[in-house]
Amino acid sequence: MELNGKTVVVTGAARGIGKSLAVCFAEHGATVVCSDIDAHGANSVAQEIGGHGLACDVSREENIKTLINTVEGQIGPIDLFCANAGILTLGGLDVLDQDWDRIWQINVMSHVWAARHLVPRMIARGGGYFMITASAAGVLNQPGAAPYAVSKHAAVGFAEWLSLTYGQKGLRVSVLCPQAVRSDMIHGNEVSVAAIDGILEPEDVAKACVSAIRSEQFLVLPHPQVLDYMRLKADDYDRWLAGMQKLNQQFTKDT
Repeated sequence: MELNGKTVVVTGAARGIGKSLAVCFAEHGATVVCSDIDAHGANSVAQEIGGHGLACDVSREENIKTLINTVEGQIGPIDLFCANAGILTLGGLDVLDQDWDRIWQINVMSHVWAARHLVPRMIARGGGYFMITASAAGVLNQPGAAPYAVSKHAAVGFAEWLSLTYGQKGLRVSVLCPQAVRSDMIHGNEVSVAAIDGILEPEDVAKACVSAIRSEQFLVLPHPQVLDYMRLKADDYDRWLAGMQKLNQQFTKDT
């Protein structure tokens, strides 16, 4: 899909990957709606790129429904929805239920809610594009961060489901699975297993997304090493798990 002239929504657009996506899409001629729970941040990015800023708490379905209705009613039909907002929760068996619930709402259900209120509209008008920001943790795993790894696995699974269910009806789907990206999410945790292959700048990740969207590629891997790890995992699951156990010992305490 070419971005010029398209209407694009980016959640989590106030900073990090979301901001870089918004800037990059605008540079390619799209009308960009910057959405974030941080309304000031969203409006600031929107002013920078000549787009629109709208507040949205993606942990609430009604907020996402309102975001979609507002954009479609006041700006135009959404051609590309980037479900980018997400959070990181560290820990394992010690993580409290309410923290599991919160990360599940933001990292998984926000994508479900956005698709629920938008995909039928896209299909009715002949198709559209839905991109989910997941993580390399969603195709591999992440020592020391059970809620993050599990929720990102679910996000990848949902993206796959969207593609296999609606792909022949005109919906195009991409899922972004980077390792460490320089952002608030990794601030103070730069030396971690996610950064083992280096920390990418969000601008580079955004460029990889644009390339994938233009070629309608499902899996977006800004860190190319991730594909090798996926192949190792598929080729010999037990060997891969043994390697991950060593990484767990290196980077974490028991969780």
